[in-house]
Amino acid sequence: METAAEENTEQSQEKKGCFECCIKCLGGVPYASLVATILCFSGVALFCGCGHVALAGTISILEQSFSTNVTDHALLSEVIKLMQYVIYGIASFFFLYGIILLAEGFYTTSAVKELHGEFKTTICGRCISGMFVFLTYVLGVAWLGVFGFSAVPVFMFYNIWSTCEVIRSLPGNMTTSADQICVDIRQYGIIPWNAVPGKACGSALADMCNTPEFYLSYHLFIVACAGAGATVIALIHFLMILSSNWAYLKDASKMQAYQDIKAKEEQELQDIQSRSKEQLNSYT
Repeated sequence: METAAEENTEQSQEKKGCFECCIKCLGGVPYASLVATILCFSGVALFCGCGHVALAGTISILEQSFSTNVTDHALLSEVIKLMQYVIYGIASFFFLYGIILLAEGFYTTSAVKELHGEFKTTICGRCISGMFVFLTYVLGVAWLGVFGFSAVPVFMFYNIWSTCEVIRSLPGNMTTSADQICVDIRQYGIIPWNAVPGKACGSALADMCNTPEFYLSYHLFIVACAGAGATVIALIHFLMILSSNWAYLKDASKMQAYQDIKAKEEQELQDIQSRSKEQLNSYT
């Protein structure tokens, strides 16, 4: 009976130790950094994936309806290809940068909560945290520009779509014919004014709006713009987290210096007391 009771006690202690270990590990998870990382990855993935496909569809629409001569939009084609390569670089960079920020969140959370023994902050660690704050701020400002830039094609496609809706809703007794309603893409400055035909009118414009390339590109640009906005929110979230972590590290370093000075003074006091006792014993 005693052996069975001892075994049950050992098993309960093992379960309790495993439970405490799990709670300790979960306490070291930087949930705020994890949410920001997931949001950043999702936003960048939407922006890069949808933006890449939408740019390719834009070239197809341009060649079919607005610029039949390849030389008229050669520069635009080169710029779009360059933007597609830039998208590859953005996706790779932010995949790596998000992992680094998540790792920094794990490190700071574990350090502040002292989950892995005695914590010693260093000047190098604080400088790295400050560097991440500055870099994330710069990236946040840059992504605000990307977010604004990604809204431009959405605005252009919305104008074309709304013009097509006007053509579809024209009543039969209108004196204005559908052929008089046009979209001139040259006014946006993306192709030169001598491009042929440069504009689409009436039934040609309505047919273009009914193509799957137009609807796909239009909605993909909307999703890409939303992805850029999500990335901006994620970077702002990261900036708040990094600033808070940097402040925690700074306070921890001050507390560490105070504890070191206090321990040194206590050790000196103990040494003085021990020497005094030794001298007193030698006199007696």
